[in-house]
Amino acid sequence: MQNVLWNNKEALHEAGITLPGKFSAHDEAMADLRGLTWHATPSWSWERLAERTAAWPGDVIITNEGLGAATTEQAARAVSSFAPAEVHIIVAARDLWRTFPSMWQQSIRARGVWSFEDFIGAVERGAFEDFWEHHTANRMLRRWGDLVPAGQRHLITVPGPGAPHDTLWQRFAGVIGIPGGLCDLTVQPGANTSLGAAEVEVLRRVNRALGDRYPHRAPYQRVVQRHLVDAVLKQRTNDVRFGIGPERAGWVLDLAEKQIKELDEYPCDVVGDLAELRPADIQPVATPDQLHRDQVLDAAIETIIGMIGHAEQLNMLVPQPRESSLERFRRRATGKVKRGLRKVKPPQGMQLW
Repeated sequence: MQNVLWNNKEALHEAGITLPGKFSAHDEAMADLRGLTWHATPSWSWERLAERTAAWPGDVIITNEGLGAATTEQAARAVSSFAPAEVHIIVAARDLWRTFPSMWQQSIRARGVWSFEDFIGAVERGAFEDFWEHHTANRMLRRWGDLVPAGQRHLITVPGPGAPHDTLWQRFAGVIGIPGGLCDLTVQPGANTSLGAAEVEVLRRVNRALGDRYPHRAPYQRVVQRHLVDAVLKQRTNDVRFGIGPERAGWVLDLAEKQIKELDEYPCDVVGDLAELRPADIQPVATPDQLHRDQVLDAAIETIIGMIGHAEQLNMLVPQPRESSLERFRRRATGKVKRGLRKVKPPQGMQLW
């Protein structure tokens, strides 16, 4: 949805709906709201985003997944900063069977280093409460939704596999009031491609080996995300999928039922069907921790080869510096002098060329 929004920013603007700044502006403002040091030199604060919002006479969309992790106090500050505007809270919900591996992969692509088993085990033991606070719709709705009237709270369910590709967008556009046909739904290939088990494991080990290099989110994304993930890892077939594992299927199904019940009791506008939060296609798949070492090694070697090709492409794109007239004259003059020199018999004790 974010890719479609940003790709159609001008069309939305002409229709009276604007997104202030760029994607980076929303990310920097979110980090400022939450007190995060993800950006070494941010240029957007939450106040600046709110001021730009207030200056627009029409509807405004603020979008960043990091907002879901804001505390109650931070959410209250965000909503109050838009007064006296009518604020609507929109939260998307996806079934836990898909959410768990997706969230772990996103953490690795944000410089995380923990294994999938460490992550899912921590959630299962109750040692990672942040997962529920930051990545589940019921918790996010209570922190944000309670700040606005029930009619201004919207829960959009993410359809399961097999649904038309534009279903989620149509649900979101209906809430916002975006006219049908206004936006081009084509997004750049690979814009949100998931990595395969071997590829994400390679990235996790790279992150661990980086040590304290690229500690800020923006430099990491500019270097590692751009030149390793986007240019190489996403371009692989990524055919070895991974998931939770069948041994935890019962646990996930029980959690899903509790989540559906809680959301059903929460007063808000549900767009979609809460039944879509019930995992429907549980297949036995391996976790990245169960990969054979040769699978990871092969992926690492292919990644190096891909990086070499990427570097070659970058080298071809870099324009060679043009030689000035003075430099060309000096080069030619120097060449003539060298060609005019010859070896002569030097005086005793000397060697002259």
